[in-house]
Amino acid sequence: MKTITILVTFLTLTAFGQKNLNQEAVAIVAEGKLLFQSEMASWYGTDLFLEKYKERENIGGYFSYQDNDVAKCVFFSKEATPQVIGTMSFDSSYDMKKATTDLTIRAFTPTETDLYTIRKLALNEIQSDTLFKRYNNTNLNLIPLIKGKEKKVYVLTGPTKNGVVIFGNDYLLTFNSNNKLTSKKQLHKNIIPIEYGGKMEEGKEIESTLHSHLPETGDFITATDVCTLMLYGKFTKWKSHHVVSQKYLNIWNCETNELNVIPMKTIEKINKDQKNAIRKRIKRNKKCGVKPNAELFFPSYPKYN
Repeated sequence: MKTITILVTFLTLTAFGQKNLNQEAVAIVAEGKLLFQSEMASWYGTDLFLEKYKERENIGGYFSYQDNDVAKCVFFSKEATPQVIGTMSFDSSYDMKKATTDLTIRAFTPTETDLYTIRKLALNEIQSDTLFKRYNNTNLNLIPLIKGKEKKVYVLTGPTKNGVVIFGNDYLLTFNSNNKLTSKKQLHKNIIPIEYGGKMEEGKEIESTLHSHLPETGDFITATDVCTLMLYGKFTKWKSHHVVSQKYLNIWNCETNELNVIPMKTIEKINKDQKNAIRKRIKRNKKCGVKPNAELFFPSYPKYN
């Protein structure tokens, strides 16, 4: 007899799709994409700057930000009053051939002064507060972000080795209009490394991965999750990544960079309906003298921690 396989597939779930995103989830995705733009500018800007700038001992650090449609990575000096020593600019393609390099020494713009200040304050907190944890083979990456009246610094954990994506061990520091720290919090309560490039027992490439959220992390995917998935999606070859919380299943499409959010109650109802349909079919087959030989597979998502 044929094996009956019942799966709540990605395509089935996306029927509930993007239309169901509430405003909180929409804002999270938008912020995650801003973090991604900043990190892309930092990745490529660092390579470009170090290729052009030879006085390495003079480099004090860098940060990136979005200036209208241009992503800029700014390097500053080690002086007591730092100056900009390099500005790398990118369009949305982040094509190195289209990037511009400006090694003019200049003062910070007002926006850059604020970004430098909150980044420095965040770094001081990281170095002095045990809330912030460091792990072997990782770096903490600071992403200052100014959006309207909001001033924040996100801290992500990035791998120093290839073949792994790291979720978690991420933080958010918030500042007021005067650049005073108003709050700091850990987003995920643990570090979640997921290796990529491996294969399943059947020899097929792994196409989907997941992690779960504690209630204090939130019901939705985080901005840091979105940033990480957009940064590493092209390397992992994943088709989707699932984030499971108490109330929602968040499905990030790694190919289109879109989020689908489905209430867990809906998932439970789909499973229940499909199980009932299978039971009815088996019962009907028994009446007809057909011996069932069915293996039923239903998606099993981990409960939030």
